[in-house]
Amino acid sequence: MKEIIRESLDKSISYSEYLDVINTQVANNDTSGENKSEDLVAYTKLNAKRMKRWDKTLKVSEEAKAKIEKLDKKVTWLVLTETWCGDAAHVLPVINKVAEASENISLGLVFRDENEALMNQFLTNGGKSIPKLIMIEETSGEVFGSFGPRPKEATQLVLDYKEKHGAITAELKENLQVWYNKDKGQSTVNDLVALLTKELQFA
Repeated sequence: MKEIIRESLDKSISYSEYLDVINTQVANNDTSGENKSEDLVAYTKLNAKRMKRWDKTLKVSEEAKAKIEKLDKKVTWLVLTETWCGDAAHVLPVINKVAEASENISLGLVFRDENEALMNQFLTNGGKSIPKLIMIEETSGEVFGSFGPRPKEATQLVLDYKEKHGAITAELKENLQVWYNKDKGQSTVNDLVALLTKELQFA
């Protein structure tokens, strides 16, 4: 496991580099991953706009910042993602904002389809769901937690819908979009802070 993580970390890029990648893809009608369908190219364009908006408007509460600042261990956050992923467009900007709130959090991003061995270690109910954040204690190299693909409340929304309707539909995607916009990233912030404080026992 440590070797797999190390190999992926060596390929990781920063959040700003990821934004450069997605903006270049938008300009070239391209997307990441093995599937270059028109739909995924269109999603990538939409996601670039969403991320730009979140980067401008997203706020981390003073209470959450105070907890994050108490982190006294060096940790690495490694995120599996793809530029076409709708959930990633809403979640990655939050992950970045939380990481920026602590000098002890290093953030790196890698593409799922280029890191299959790592993805297979962090499946969600047997699926390669993204974004997937892997939390690593820097000194030991041990994984102490993971998050994703969605905050708990959004995950429950999806589960309830699938139980009632049997599948993910356009209506669910629209409902999820509305939920993310209303939530303003706060559920993701709270889930990340709770996971950090629980696993590393600080704050």
